[in-house]
Order: sequence, then C-alpha cells, then structure tokens
Amino acid sequence: MLRQGSSDDIEDVSLFDADDEVSRRSKKSKIRHPVASFFHLFFRVSAIVVYLLCELLTSSFIACMVTIILLLSCDFWAVKNVTGRLMVGLRWWNQVDDDGRSHWKFESRKVSPQGHKTSSESESRIFWLGLITCPIIWVIFAFSALFSFKVKWLAVVMMGVVLQGANLYGYIRCKVGSRKNLTSMATSYLGKQFLRQTVAKEEQTAS
Repeated sequence: MLRQGSSDDIEDVSLFDADDEVSRRSKKSKIRHPVASFFHLFFRVSAIVVYLLCELLTSSFIACMVTIILLLSCDFWAVKNVTGRLMVGLRWWNQVDDDGRSHWKFESRKVSPQGHKTSSESESRIFWLGLITCPIIWVIFAFSALFSFKVKWLAVVMMGVVLQGANLYGYIRCKVGSRKNLTSMATSYLGKQFLRQTVAKEEQTAS
C-alpha cells in the first residue's frame, strides 16, 4: 500500500503490493537492487565528471553540452521512474484531469503490517546521498560559471540544477507528505535550533 498525497489530500493506493512480500524477506542492510543502485549514481556522477573534464577531453563545446544534457536527462528519467520506487518506495508524477488541470501526485510506500521497514537501509542511504549531494554540486557549478564569466556553460549547469533539483523536491514531498507538512517540518526544525541556541547562551551566562 502507498500513501498518495497531492497538495490537497492524502489517500491510500496500492501500486507496490507486488514488491512487499519480496521486501519483507530481504535483510535491511542488503542492497536488494544493485542495478538500480548503480544507475542511480552512474548518470548523475558521469554528468559531473564530464563537465569537469570536458575541456581536457575535447575542444568541442557542442559535444560536451550534448553529452552532459543526455546524461542529465537519463538520470532524471531513471531516478523519477525507477530508482525512487525500487530503492525507497517513493514516486511522484504529474497528472492532467479531464478539465485540463495539472495535478502533482506524491506517493510513499507504507510500513508493513509487522512494523518492518520495506526498504533497505543501505539503498536508502545511497539514494538520499546521491539525490541531495549532486544538486548541491550543480548549484556550486552555477555560481562558479557565473563569477568566472563562463556564460556558455550557464545553460548546461542550470539544466543540471533544474532536473536534479526537481527530483530532490519531488522526493522530499513524497517523504514528508503535503506542502503543509513540509512547512511545519521546517518550522519545527528552526524552532528547535533557536531553542538550543537560547539554552546554550543561558548556560554560558550562568557559568
């Protein structure tokens, strides 16, 4: 069973039932989908490597740009449609209704009735590490290209920021639920940080 949530509601759907029985039998620490785990990192890491080394490999900007965009596109499709579902039980997509209105859907697999996690902890770490780290790297590339006046590379790095940032945002929404839950989660985190700083200052003053 999945928890499916748009920006307005959350309801139960069953899209991953076929995987549940296999998931229960596997150990938490085992990588159950090695091919998916490999390609989850392969395309995005390859795009970063090509961007860093392209000027050493070839003098053709067009060839580098096309290669990087192809890798980013393959990564976006693979992460959005395959690796998120297999590795962490999450999926997001856009649906257009009969009236032509666009709706964003965010799904997350429920915990099994026995209370066991249905995703491998190793795969989960791999998934979130790759999902969070690579967009940050592309943001750094964007500032670097801007400040070094490499205007021709801005389109490439912005493609990396947009495509990988979209997957990051989509899966965070799947993980925490609706936009309201995401806002309350951020507010709670900031509140805890403020409380810790206040307590620390009071302890320093008292000492």
